[in-house]
Amino acid sequence: MNDLLILQITIFALIATGFFLKRTGIFTKEGQKNMTDLVINVVLPCNIITSFSIDAGPEVFLDCAAILLISVGIQAFCVIYGKLLFHKQGEDRCKSLRYATICSNAGFLGNPIVEGVFGDTGLMYASVYLIPLRVMMWSEGIAIFSGEKNFASMVKKVATHPCVISCVLGILLMVTGTTLPAVILTPLSTLGRCNTALSMLVIGMILAEIDLKTIVDRTVIWYSINRLVVIPLVVYLVCLALPVNAEIRGISVLLAAMPAGATTSMLAAKYDRDPGFATKLVVFSTLCSIPAIMIWSMVVSL
Repeated sequence: MNDLLILQITIFALIATGFFLKRTGIFTKEGQKNMTDLVINVVLPCNIITSFSIDAGPEVFLDCAAILLISVGIQAFCVIYGKLLFHKQGEDRCKSLRYATICSNAGFLGNPIVEGVFGDTGLMYASVYLIPLRVMMWSEGIAIFSGEKNFASMVKKVATHPCVISCVLGILLMVTGTTLPAVILTPLSTLGRCNTALSMLVIGMILAEIDLKTIVDRTVIWYSINRLVVIPLVVYLVCLALPVNAEIRGISVLLAAMPAGATTSMLAAKYDRDPGFATKLVVFSTLCSIPAIMIWSMVVSL
């Protein structure tokens, strides 16, 4: 049994476990929120820092620059694509659709997937890729719902995000060649190794809230096809034409093939922009992303 198949079975088993824990009431809504905060604010930052603990040659810095530029290009494409694709939708739906096209769940779901397929080096590149996405989330993303662009607020939120801070620290450690002492590195590494398991458990808990009778919507299906198939396909074809290696191409495609970010429904509720529809986008695209990500994982591993 090859490593990719083992990874896919493991992910499915973890998601199923999270589903069971939520459906049986072992984990409550509050417990799910606490675990999500734990992953984003503690476990994932530890994982990111340790992923930069490699011997970096010139090619690593070039690859970091390449994936950063690719990510900027993808974000620009998604901004334009979302406007063109959904402009005929009602105002409230259009806002959620545009935001969800720009701000996927790559930061939460994408990291463990990339780590599983490409290892620690892949996670390092994924951390760099996610910087433009997080900038867009707190700038253009907020502006879509609120109609306002507060540059100072955006800078503060991006600069203080635990994952961004850990990425900057990791880059500094890599550039300076600094090796953390074992008394620090070992706890960081131990916590970081929990990332995939905890992230997949939370995804399973999200899916446990699904009522298929209420989330099937023609617009939601159309969005999911574009988010999970069309956008990563465009990224794949463009990367084939660029002078980048298979690893950078594969990471870019996988992170482009992520479902709508959970913040879509949160912001829709905050600004009273049809939060029910936004929740359908998040839940349905997350459900569909399981087979889609597995297929893209096989494609980029060829």
